Amino acid sequence: MDRPLVLRSVLASAAIAAIALLAGCDTDKITSISGRHMQPLPEAVLDELDAKNMAKESPILLRIFKEESELELWKVDKSGRFALLRTYPICRWSGDLGPKIQQGDRQAPEGFYTVTPDLMNPHSHYHLAINTGFPNAYDRANDRSGASLMIHGGCASVGCYAMTDEQITEIYSLAREAFFGGQRSFQVQAYPFRMTPLNMARHRDSPHLDFWKVIKEGYDHFEVMRKEPKVAVCDKHYVFDAQASGKFNPVGPCPAYTLPQQIASAVRKKQHSDEIETAQLVSRGVPAALATNAGEGGMNPSFLSALRSNGGPGTAIRTASGTIPANVRPPADPQGSIAALFAIGSPEVKTAEVRVASAAPSSSSIGAFFGNLFGFKRDDTSANNPENSVTKPLQPKSQAAPTAAPRKTEATATIKVKPEAARATDSTKQATTKTQASPSQREPSVEPPPDAESARTSGLLIGAVPMVPAGGFENRFGAWH
Repeated sequence: MDRPLVLRSVLASAAIAAIALLAGCDTDKITSISGRHMQPLPEAVLDELDAKNMAKESPILLRIFKEESELELWKVDKSGRFALLRTYPICRWSGDLGPKIQQGDRQAPEGFYTVTPDLMNPHSHYHLAINTGFPNAYDRANDRSGASLMIHGGCASVGCYAMTDEQITEIYSLAREAFFGGQRSFQVQAYPFRMTPLNMARHRDSPHLDFWKVIKEGYDHFEVMRKEPKVAVCDKHYVFDAQASGKFNPVGPCPAYTLPQQIASAVRKKQHSDEIETAQLVSRGVPAALATNAGEGGMNPSFLSALRSNGGPGTAIRTASGTIPANVRPPADPQGSIAALFAIGSPEVKTAEVRVASAAPSSSSIGAFFGNLFGFKRDDTSANNPENSVTKPLQPKSQAAPTAAPRKTEATATIKVKPEAARATDSTKQATTKTQASPSQREPSVEPPPDAESARTSGLLIGAVPMVPAGGFENRFGAWH
């Protein structure tokens, strides 16, 4: 029996009953949406999944790299480990390299975040949106503030990772199918750059280096094992794949813990090799990267090149990775700082070709039918949230290609570890107030209070499975995974 088909049939019956009930109560609250959140995966993606031995319902994981302006989507293949499915060029992100510290600093977050079905928003003003879940336990333990930081479409953002509408449609659909398949949440790993020896050497003078060394541990766990690292927080620091008899308190001392022997040995081997290579690069005089790009953020070189070829923004530009809207604001390049960020390249770099799904809505699809049920959750980019505001277009400057580094899977061995007495901390906090959006833009520039969770709903699975409570979702799908 095809269980997903049975499930969808059951949910369709529930949807019909829900529509009738709601229509009898208050039809004004049943809003119509395009059904873009239920777009089927295109044949090209299905073919690629087959070629890579991945089921369309298998779990996903996202990795984001600011400096390279790339988002990776990984899926579990038939080996039971994650493998890279696609690399998407990021159309726009704001701020500098470094974590988000406080509400209004325009920084896109860095760290490890968990996305549950209720963080999927089909009503975004930016086509579709996935809330990263910032602030997480680490952010709260370190008094970091902010809310509604998204991965969304529209190619424009303050504090978010903005894709093209075509890209976010495809990413959203892959996440939806993973939830259909039983995945209860997926991990988003957001990094300042690929955590390679070369990049660690280049950024050796950054005030965020201690924080980056901590999140590199999680990066290394995934690199050597190709499994989602289990993330915990204690003593205001991340710990990864830790096993302890006691509980982890984000602000309390870490309990004694161990790492699985295979993981600990493989990670230690990789870290030792990376540290030696980083030291050699520094000794050979690899130039240090600039600590800031004046908060201009970034845009993938493929989009910058398209803008240059078309004389800058002002008209919609179609690219292989989706449509750049006419009102896009490319990063300025004060004193060549953005180009300097990418001045040193890795010889192993290969630009991944990205194919995207059509974002055109299908009014005849069952997704459009179900879409009427999802009219109760309004946009993540609420009218008073400048974290997602659009700014006036500026003319782009030249930017060189970003770097990437090869990934390796190491052999594993045995080791036992205990928590360190002292860990590196991110000592620099950013408090600079950035330029606000103009009154003519889509979103007013008044920020909500830090506890405003505008993209969450009361336990409803929005844009993935119709009207399933969060607790019931685990019960219905957990046994099938």
